[in-house]
Amino acid sequence: MRLGVLDVGSNTVHLLVVDAHPGARPLPAYSHKAELRLAELLDERGAISEDGVERLVATVLEALQVAEDKGVESVLPFATSAVREATNGDEVLRRVAAETAVELQVLAGEDEARLTFLAARRWLGWSAGRLLVLDIGGGSLEIAYGLDEDPDVAVSLPLGAGRLTAGDLPGDPPDTEDVRTLRRRVRAEIAKVVSEFTRFGTPDRVVGTSKTFRQLARIAGAARSAEGLYVQRELTRKKLEEWVPRLGSMSAQERVALPGVSEGRSRQLLAGALVAEAAMDLFGVETLEICPWALREGVILRRLDHLP
Repeated sequence: MRLGVLDVGSNTVHLLVVDAHPGARPLPAYSHKAELRLAELLDERGAISEDGVERLVATVLEALQVAEDKGVESVLPFATSAVREATNGDEVLRRVAAETAVELQVLAGEDEARLTFLAARRWLGWSAGRLLVLDIGGGSLEIAYGLDEDPDVAVSLPLGAGRLTAGDLPGDPPDTEDVRTLRRRVRAEIAKVVSEFTRFGTPDRVVGTSKTFRQLARIAGAARSAEGLYVQRELTRKKLEEWVPRLGSMSAQERVALPGVSEGRSRQLLAGALVAEAAMDLFGVETLEICPWALREGVILRRLDHLP
């Protein structure tokens, strides 16, 4: 069957079309993205602006048309932290439902972490042993750890690259003191949850998912995406520590010239790097692997698992 996953994230609205069957690997058929950066469209009350809501509705309608054109039988729509934490989130959901007939399922942060963990587990297999999975989104950081397909512990922290950029790094390039202040805050937030994970023991493999980790790995020397899904890509803490001060001294436009960095994500890359560096340091990770599957694939896999 042909499924469409409609992911209303903090950075993008992404429709992923896959050919999927129970017991088989989902095969990507088409990808449609629109960058809204909802995490940066909040007003002083923490609400998604009227312009943001109108753009979201228009983008969902466009994605539905693409899904129809591609022969999608069923669309699985969900929203993550930007809608979940907006003070007018319920109103936004009603507007989207009324104007598009799409009932967005708002995922809790812990559910995001668990579904992303499921995707990483299926991609790497049982031989990967105990997994620690890190995912940096636009609005939040998800961390999960476990031996099975359902992690033993999963948390979500409000440390997304888009959220932090909009709220803490207004300059371009950012002010040095702002960077220091954000670095301290990020590390303090992550340190609060480290003991929840370390009590389960040392992971056998550490995995990073999401665009942020892929871009950081690419600028640190990992293979280009054009070389395929099955090329192993890694990010070392040593390389990341070298890049953080360099990113801090660059403007967003200068970062676009780096390999693998898109214009839409260039402003957020420093904040994402600070979160990645802090997580790797506080969890004692020297090297992590980049996993191409993440939340969207987890949603698909969970749906297939529940088909009769």
